[in-house]
Amino acid sequence: MINLKQTLILCVMLSSITAVKAQNGLAINTNSYQNAIGLRAGPTSGLTFKHFMGNNAIEGILGFWHSGFSLTGLYEVHANAGLPGLKWYYGGGGHIAVQPSSYYYKQNRNDYYYRYRDQGVAIGVDGIVGLEYKIKPIPFAISLDIKPLIEINNHGGVFTGLDPGLGIKLTF
Repeated sequence: MINLKQTLILCVMLSSITAVKAQNGLAINTNSYQNAIGLRAGPTSGLTFKHFMGNNAIEGILGFWHSGFSLTGLYEVHANAGLPGLKWYYGGGGHIAVQPSSYYYKQNRNDYYYRYRDQGVAIGVDGIVGLEYKIKPIPFAISLDIKPLIEINNHGGVFTGLDPGLGIKLTF
């Protein structure tokens, strides 16, 4: 599992690459960007990568939590929100989530015991709507979104959620 230190090292390395491109005279558009990599915080927290194709983008989120992970793919339509650097977006896609078998410690009144949690796989459908602001003088963008989802797991359970998220991405 990727920890905070590894994530920070990755962001510093990507910032260095962007700085080298700028020093070598390659154009960096400060109002928009072609690609971005970053972090998303929320129920689906993890690494995110976005690639633009005109006004549309594809975004992948590799989400992590204490005993599992997910992979989400989204297609997004972006439009100006009236202020320079501010865009709103909407779209949809799907995800797959994996919960490996694990033991965990739980307190029930004054007794402690171990409880077995079954392995699980879930697939789902996601929507997304949000705002993103590209910070003009530096190669970063911040976003705030809601990613409603519905998923079905291999035990027959159905789960729904709004999945709000806050993101920061290094743009290039």
